[in-house]
Amino acid sequence: MIQLPGLIDPHVHMREPGGEHKEDWDSGTAAALAGGFTLVLAMPNTRPPVTDAASLEGALAAARAKARCDYGQYLGAGPDNAAAAAALAGRSAGLKMYLDQTYGPLRLDDMTLWMQHFERWPADLPIVAHAESRSMAAVLLMAQLFDRPVHIAHVSLREEILLIRKARERGLKVTCEVAPHHLMPPPNPPPNSQNLGEGQGGGRLEVRPRLNTPEDRQALWDNLDAIDCFATDHAPHTLAEKDGPNPPPGFPGLETALPLLLTAVHAGRLTLDDIVLRCHTNPRRIFHLPQQPDTWIEIDPDAEWSLRATEMHTRCGWTPYEGMPVRGRVQRVVLRGAEVFKDGRVLAEPGIGRNVRDC
Repeated sequence: MIQLPGLIDPHVHMREPGGEHKEDWDSGTAAALAGGFTLVLAMPNTRPPVTDAASLEGALAAARAKARCDYGQYLGAGPDNAAAAAALAGRSAGLKMYLDQTYGPLRLDDMTLWMQHFERWPADLPIVAHAESRSMAAVLLMAQLFDRPVHIAHVSLREEILLIRKARERGLKVTCEVAPHHLMPPPNPPPNSQNLGEGQGGGRLEVRPRLNTPEDRQALWDNLDAIDCFATDHAPHTLAEKDGPNPPPGFPGLETALPLLLTAVHAGRLTLDDIVLRCHTNPRRIFHLPQQPDTWIEIDPDAEWSLRATEMHTRCGWTPYEGMPVRGRVQRVVLRGAEVFKDGRVLAEPGIGRNVRDC
């Protein structure tokens, strides 16, 4: 057994409110613990989205009652809430700006709206941007103009990681994350896929950003030193939704991320130190997160097994990695001295998780 610090995922979708049939704070944080994550930061594109004091309190109340691991809740940047969001900044995990393709009503197309948020949001708290290709270049310009940090979510393309590298060399305050599925994609098509739609192996492989090319993936591996975080972008939807005529984008990822990363360790592409740096040390620094005392995970780095949805805790009930052989498994998780996961069983009770902004 090897002991690692509790992992941090700065990019998850808990689907509460409005999508509890596919995930909520209870099932989502159970999945987090099973995957070795003791702290998660939840995105604001729920129904309704988290954009003001009332919706933020509603999301936090649900988390207080149900969360089995520690948590934070992002605010969403809308067209008319720059002042209100800034006033709530201290209670949030950060500000999420949707500047490119997304699922929900929060996309901001007018760059003057971006400017309002960059002007008002406190400089010591993170802005996270969903921005792809040219939109990403534009938000890097904003970061330079306003001399403030920006974190780029789910980088997937060669052109993006090379631009981020160049921006950092020029002194811009930019950090970024990459999702495991953009480094190690699911099978194409996944087993039992019923909807073989255009280009991506059917609705079950619909995700934003889209699955990238082998050349893009190699560029991410080649520029690993420019990647600050691994973040799952855990985005559960039911199979009925994914196999339907208009499949929503997103994969569940909390329970597959660490096995995939540990498999990459065995393949010589990563080290355990690489995982700790990008799943613990850097997220704590970038998002100003408190220490979790007496918190760690135990892994069996040599366990050989296959990913199966029937063994997972996410409510959506499937994984695009179904049947994939992996090497390395979480055996035990301890949160603030309490055993919260062991040998496939979540032991934490709902509501034991703490809000990172109350610590």
